[in-house]
Amino acid sequence: MISKSVLSRGSQLAARRQSCSQLALRRGYAAAASSAPSPFAYDTADVAGIKVATRDSHGPTTKLAVVAKGGTRYQPVPGLTVGLEEFAFKNTEKRSALRIVREAELLGGQLVAYHTREALVLEASFLREDIPYFTELLAEVISQTKYTTYEFHEDVERVLKVKQAKLAGDVSALALDLAHSVAFHSGLGASLYPTSSTALKGYLNEFSIAHYASAVYAKPNIALVGDGATTAALHKWTEQFFKNVPASPSGPMSLNTKATTYYGGEQRTAHTGGNSLVIAFPGSSFGTFKPEIAVLAALLGGQPNVKWSPGFTLLSKAAASAPGVVASGTNLAYSDAGLLAIQVTGAAGSVRQAGTETVKALKSISEGAVSKEDLTKAIAKAKFDALEASQSGVSTLLSAGSGIIHTGKPFQIAETVGSINGVTVDKLKTTAKSFIDGKATVAAVGDLHVLPYAEEFGLKV
Repeated sequence: MISKSVLSRGSQLAARRQSCSQLALRRGYAAAASSAPSPFAYDTADVAGIKVATRDSHGPTTKLAVVAKGGTRYQPVPGLTVGLEEFAFKNTEKRSALRIVREAELLGGQLVAYHTREALVLEASFLREDIPYFTELLAEVISQTKYTTYEFHEDVERVLKVKQAKLAGDVSALALDLAHSVAFHSGLGASLYPTSSTALKGYLNEFSIAHYASAVYAKPNIALVGDGATTAALHKWTEQFFKNVPASPSGPMSLNTKATTYYGGEQRTAHTGGNSLVIAFPGSSFGTFKPEIAVLAALLGGQPNVKWSPGFTLLSKAAASAPGVVASGTNLAYSDAGLLAIQVTGAAGSVRQAGTETVKALKSISEGAVSKEDLTKAIAKAKFDALEASQSGVSTLLSAGSGIIHTGKPFQIAETVGSINGVTVDKLKTTAKSFIDGKATVAAVGDLHVLPYAEEFGLKV
């Protein structure tokens, strides 16, 4: 009979061999990956005056997007970005809106338009072989849309009011909008979506939207980004269909291109639909990536990433002491500025308690009270978040296109991973101390009788 000790030694040896073989396999994968072209990188070129970025994932489907410098920071008057977004895929000189819908559905495609504070995006997702049709359609939408009066009143205004009603009850969105307004005033401080109290009369109509389109949809202000297409195919159809896009902005309207300035301050708005608190500081931009900000955002975190675990992040620990609270820490990066935003949402008393704990945690970081284990976890999380964001998806098209229209090249987020490894406790301490000693941005929406002021946290505004 074989003894238990022999079985135990045999099991240990087998496990050790399996571990060694897995390590060797992983090293082999790493070596192959290091010698192969990065799957995260975009090939860029100028085709017919259009800045084109392509990445082929060799899958059966393709995503193609026009990313334009037409976000809310660039609109000279309120509502224009939203109006231009809602006119996407409506009647053009060649096709009716109904025909566009039916043709896209027959090909199994998906069409979507959305905007951020800096970009307006028209995106198509489709089967790989249908790239000629959808390239032509996107070119047609940005250069031949009619901007008719009846579509403005029947579609654009109607949808705008529905979305405004939805926004009115979203305290998290209202608080984040308020924080941007306090932090940046105009430009990036413009509301992401106009509220029902925003004065739009005299600013928003089919004529002003058409003028804004003439300023936005010009070759210097747009980029065409393809994910899942070959460089040769996208260049071929871009050359054919985008050659008639205006070479320069035209019309009586020009974009608001004022550089961003961080101001900071405090704003409070009463609301009966919930409670949300935003505490924010100057963050990392696309143009000047700060790895310590990425690691600090990961350390602040929010919701746990592993089931049944309370999470190692500071915000998850703060939320644990205040039941029902949802907390998150995120670096919102823009072309020339960034905002490290800590947001806490929930019952007023719990938000107050979690906010207090959050500021205490930030102050502890400024004093160097970060364990080696937590730093290792935060660096790993920051790297994972960066690499995950570089994989196929909407965020990659947006970040690549935004990088091109603002800096002339796609923002290759995977290239920043190496710098994240160099973040130390001292760097986090210096960054956190600059936040505590500098001017913060604090926005509160909800029960103002309970929600705290910035001075109660010991923050300067």
